[in-house]
Order: sequence, then structure tokens, then C-alpha cells
Amino acid sequence: MTAGTAVRPGVLVSAGRIARFTKVMYKPHYLLYGVLWVLALEGTAALVSQTDTAWRPTGATAARIAIVAVVLLYLRMVDEQKDLEYDRVHNPDRPLVTGAVSAPELRTAMGVIAVVAIAGSLALSAWSAVLIAAVLAYGLVLWGLEQLSETVRTNILLNLVVTYPVQLLVTAYAVISAMNTGEVAGSWRILVVAAVFAGAFLQFEFARKTSREYREGEMLYSNALGANGSALASVLLAVAAVGFEIAVARPWAQDLPSAVFGWLPVALLLIPLAGAWRFRRSGDTDYPVIPAVLFILTLYLALIAQALTFGPTG
Repeated sequence: MTAGTAVRPGVLVSAGRIARFTKVMYKPHYLLYGVLWVLALEGTAALVSQTDTAWRPTGATAARIAIVAVVLLYLRMVDEQKDLEYDRVHNPDRPLVTGAVSAPELRTAMGVIAVVAIAGSLALSAWSAVLIAAVLAYGLVLWGLEQLSETVRTNILLNLVVTYPVQLLVTAYAVISAMNTGEVAGSWRILVVAAVFAGAFLQFEFARKTSREYREGEMLYSNALGANGSALASVLLAVAAVGFEIAVARPWAQDLPSAVFGWLPVALLLIPLAGAWRFRRSGDTDYPVIPAVLFILTLYLALIAQALTFGPTG
């Protein structure tokens, strides 16, 4: 390798710092969530849209999983920068706060991810590229909104209304891309599927930001709704997710043993209910997050199994 083509030491250092940031801030369960999200979403959308053949993951599915995985990392990098002032007070061990990584390094990595995600999506379809570009752009819009508006930055309920659409955009990307590549057919019932995944994610979102204590300056739903109100919201969102799923998948129309997978989400409601019961009966300060994580992951696994075993829902 000549001197003109040698990799500069600074580039290697930055790549190493980005790798360490990813290891710290992009835990394996985040990646697992992204993989299961795409599989469960595509499979359920295929099931309810009545494709001619049973759903099976394809090479295009694998590409979407990889793209969503890196885009979730991109959004994690955006959050790290837009929440910097908050983290300096409430999360002083975060990599950007400690100097373990710099903002320019994160922005460079974001640029690389954007190019890879858009190019990979373009290989699937033009609409895939447009939608993934919209996801990336919306992340930057959120960053700008929080910089411009203190209300958006500090009012957690308004912040949720403003930030959650990025999840809907990722859902739209996965479904429309799958329609373009033939795994999913068009159907209005896919809108109900989107509600299933919204409820599943939001039950976790409320669970992880619920505490018995009112913490001045912290972004907690319990600060706005009270501990009981925030806990109840988490449980009701889980119930809504399962209710929508049962309504759209119609497990009663299936024969055994396939129908078992269709009704399994109802049994999985015991997980968030157990978390709420523990919070109510124990003296724990914070709402238990593990049941919320377990519910969303097991629900997605059940949806994948359901999509693989069900016949057309009619």
C-alpha cells in the first residue's frame, strides 16, 4: 500500500471509537428487536393481505432487516446528540458526554449509514429508497425541532407525539418495500397491523419511563400522568396491541394446531399484567422494564410463528 492510499491513523481511531459507541449504546437486544420487528411485521402483513402463497422470508427480507438495523443505529446516534444537554445532567456516563466519541465522528458515521441504507433500499425498489430517506430525514427534523422548541424538548407527551412517527415511517418502509418485492399484497387491514406494532412498542416506552418518584427535569411519563396513570397506560397499550392482532389475524378461522399460535398473544398479556402487579405490590421505585421487553419480544416471536403456520385469513 502506498503512502497516498494508506489509511490515516485518525480514521482508524474514529472507526474504533464508533465501534465502541455501538457496543455501549446499541445493545444486542436492540438488534434482536430490529430483526424480530421486521420479520413479525412482514409476516403479519403478508398473512392479513392474503398473498397467494404462504409467507416465507426471502433475500429481500434479509436486506430489509439489515437496513432497519443500521437505521436504528443512525437514530441512536441522532438521539445521543439531540439529548446531549439532558444527558449531561441525568446520564453523565453516556459516550458523547464523557468524550468517548465526538459529535463530528457520529455525524460522519451517520452519513455513511445514510448512503448504505439508501443504496441498499434502492436495490429493492425506488419507493424503498424514498421511504428510508424519509426515516433518516425525519430523525434530523426531530433534532431540529427539539433545538428550536423548549416545549417539544421538555413536555414528554408532546415529545412522544412528535417523535413516534419515525417508528411509523419505519413500519411503512418495511411493509411497502415488501409489497414492492412481492412478499406482501396490498390491503387496508395492514393499517390495523401497524396499530398492533404501535401498541407493542408504546407499552415498552411507557414502562421504561415510569417511576413512583416525581423527578424534576427528567423525561418520565409518570411526571405527567402519575405513577399509576403511566403504568395503566403501558398495560392498556399491550391489551390494545393484542386486541388489534386478534381482530386482524382471526385465529378462530384456523385449524389446530395453527390456531394455537393465533391465540398465544392473549396468553402473553400475563407478562405485562405481572409487571404491573409487581409494581403495585412492591416498593420498587421504578416500573419493571424486563416484563415489557419480554412481552414485545415474545409477541413478535408468536407473530412470526403465526405467519409461518397460518393459511389465508379470508
